[in-house]
Parts: sequence; C-alpha cells; structure tokens
Amino acid sequence: MNPPRPPHPGRRQALQRLGALVLGLGSVELAFGATIVAVRVWPADEYSRVTIESDQPLAARQFLTDNPPRLVIDIDQLELSAALRELVGKVRADDPFIAGVRVGQNQPRVVRLVIDLKQAVAPQQFTLTPVAAYQHRLVFDLYPTQAIDPLLALIQEREAAANQAARSMQDALGEFIGRIEKPGPAAAPASGPLVTERPARAALPAAPASAVVGSTPAPHAVLDADEQRRIDRLVVVAIDPGHGGEDPGAIGPTGLREKDVVLAVALKLRERINSVPGMRAMLTRDGDYFVPLNDRVRKARRVQADLFVSIHADAFITPAARGASVFALSETGATSTAARWMANKENAADVVGGVNTAVVKDAQVLRAMLEMSTAAQIKDSLKIGREVLERIGKVGALHKRGVEQAGFAVLKAPDIPSILVETAFISNPDEEAKLRDGDYQDRLVEALHTGIRRYFARNPPLARQRAL
Repeated sequence: MNPPRPPHPGRRQALQRLGALVLGLGSVELAFGATIVAVRVWPADEYSRVTIESDQPLAARQFLTDNPPRLVIDIDQLELSAALRELVGKVRADDPFIAGVRVGQNQPRVVRLVIDLKQAVAPQQFTLTPVAAYQHRLVFDLYPTQAIDPLLALIQEREAAANQAARSMQDALGEFIGRIEKPGPAAAPASGPLVTERPARAALPAAPASAVVGSTPAPHAVLDADEQRRIDRLVVVAIDPGHGGEDPGAIGPTGLREKDVVLAVALKLRERINSVPGMRAMLTRDGDYFVPLNDRVRKARRVQADLFVSIHADAFITPAARGASVFALSETGATSTAARWMANKENAADVVGGVNTAVVKDAQVLRAMLEMSTAAQIKDSLKIGREVLERIGKVGALHKRGVEQAGFAVLKAPDIPSILVETAFISNPDEEAKLRDGDYQDRLVEALHTGIRRYFARNPPLARQRAL
C-alpha cells in the first residue's frame, strides 16, 4: 500500500487559513450566517418604517392579527441578539402607527417580532441591497389603510390657522374690554347718587364653523361656494426638503447632515409663506422620514401647487467648492459638468432612501409622467430661478451667477414651475458652519421668500379649481 501523498502546498495553505477562520468565529457566527448591524424606526404621519440592517440578506414572513391589531414578523436563520432587542427602545411615543415592539426567539433559527399597532395598517415588506454606507436592509413600511390626502391636509391646516387667528383676536379684544370695564377712581358728585354705566360689550368675531380645532375631518371635505373660492384663490407653494429618513444626504466635516438642515430651512420658509394672506405652503415632508422622488412630485400636483421649490445643501468632491446655486430642469442636457454630477447624485436618492419597487403601480405610466416636461414649465422655472438667485446672492456667495439646468427627476412636474436650490456646499467647513447657524438660516429664508413674492408679483398664477 502506497503511503498517502502530502497535500499540495497551495491546498495546505488554504486549509490552514480556513482552520484559522473557523477558530476565530464565535458560536453565533458558526450557527447563523447573518449579523445584525443596526435597527431603525422612522415614524411619520404618512407611514412608519422599520429597518433591520445586516451583513447578509434576511428572509422574513409577516401576517396581521386583530383585536388587538398587531403585525407579526418571523425572520429566518437568525438568533436573538442585543442589536435586535434595541428595536424595543426605538419606538417613540408619538409614532402614529406603532405602539410598541416585542422581540423573541420563536423557535430555533427563527426570531419573531411583534409590532403592536395603534391603528389598522397596510404593511409593505421588501429588501434593499448594499448601497452607500448601508449593508443589506430588510424594510417594513406601515401605511394607513386610507392614505392622507395632501390637499385635504392643506385645507385643514389653513382652517386651523384661521381658527387660531380668530381665537387670538378674541383674547386681545377680551383683554381690552376687561381693562375698560374696570371702574377707575372717580370723585362723587356733589349731590345725587353715584351711577356707574357699563359700556356695551363689543361683538366678538366668531370662528368659522369649519375651523374647529380638534374635530375629526371627513375623508372628503364639503366646502361651500365661498370656501371653495378662497381655496381656489390660494397661491400654493410646494416646499421639498431633500432626502430624509434612511437617506441622510450629504454630511459635512463636523457631521451636520443635509436632511436635517434643509428640513429646518423648509419649516421656517413654510412659516414665512403662511404669514402672507392668500398664500399657503405645503411640505413634501415635515419630519425625518424618506419620501420617494416621484411621490414628492405627485404631492405637489395633487394640491395643484403654483410653484415647487426643492431645498438641498450638497457636497462636492473637494471641500473648496462653495456658494449657492439654483437649478431648473433641462430637456437637452446639463449646462455644466457640476450640474450633471449633482443631478445624477440627487436622482440616486431613491436607491439610498429605499423604495419598494414591487408595489409601484403602472410603472410605465409613472415613468412617462416623470419624463414629461414642457417648454412653458422650463421657461417659468428659469424666471423664478433668476428671482431667487438674485436674492440669495445678497446673503452669501454664489457658485454660479446664472440659473443652471440639468435633468433632476424631482423637477419634472410638467405643469408646475420647479426649481432646486442648493443653499450652500455642506462639504465646505465655512459653509457648513453657516448652515448650522439659525441667523443665517433666517436670512436665507427671507431671501427665498422675497424671490418667491417677486416672481408671483410679476407672474400672477392662473385661477385653479382645487377639487377634493
């Protein structure tokens, strides 16, 4: 019998490396393939998202139960870990959909998540492959069974503001009347009784019946003719804070995130616009959650916005890049290499933020809508772009002194003048410090507001019929 031949040197080295790898693995890694990297919960009025990030793909099954409402999720080939248990503490008290989360080992190699719900939901489950700073993601989006109507929400917001203004007027009048009703010191007449005559009480303005704060709205508001005319005469500005939720956008040298600073600017701009009689602002997102690019366009079209303003604070490949920019849509190509680079980067937001492509209805129709553009829309967008660029140039440096054009997907509403404002380069240390400063944000908001007002003063919008 021939003696066994020694292993080939290359095979021997491979076996040694494999043995070292096996010895270096712990019991959990040997038993199960995936390791949980992070867990996140993103609450919002529109939907709440639960994300489980891992170093390998995860497979899961879900089902709903009633009385009480719960979403049950079984994740295969996984062992309960401290990272998964962190989900319990991630739920916020103000989450409109999730009351709490429970995590347990349902059976060997199967972890069960039980999400206690505050209302009925239509859950969506999907996975995302690694992109940007993320590894594999298992995503659960919890949508309401009846979607929020942005136009109805805009009307309710306006009515609540009117009711608040009426209450403020009542308080002011009541205080004034209370002062004049208090009898001051007076000398008694020489003869006859002292007569104190109370002034007649002024009639206080009544709040409109449709503006009762705290009332539960019907799915479709019923407006009388006067209310409908007031809604139709509104100048509606759709404000779009870029990124959000799973998509942080660009990140500055000290960690300032684009999604946070543009939301702060957008909220201030909404307040400034809403202070103008006859104007209302609608935000595509008002919190830290992700909104797909086509949904941002769809929201603006649903409220028949007269203007769409997307706000960003991008980064560039070099920290020396500085200055604000304004972009309009281009049908023929970008006006500069930088404009093309920025458009490609912003158009990739859906990939980073995470879109469930499996549930997109009529994908070809949706794609056609986003590819539509009109010469009139671009012409009007360039007009408003020049007005805004002129004003923000008085606040800080400009990257380019003219409105640039590129194929930004978020600017492709065919019937709404649309601009994208890069407020500054967050990758520049000096400009990151400005973006963090509240006073600078206020000056920037005033410049945006003034540019918008100047545009509408010169280009009054056409009358619209905003039907619910």
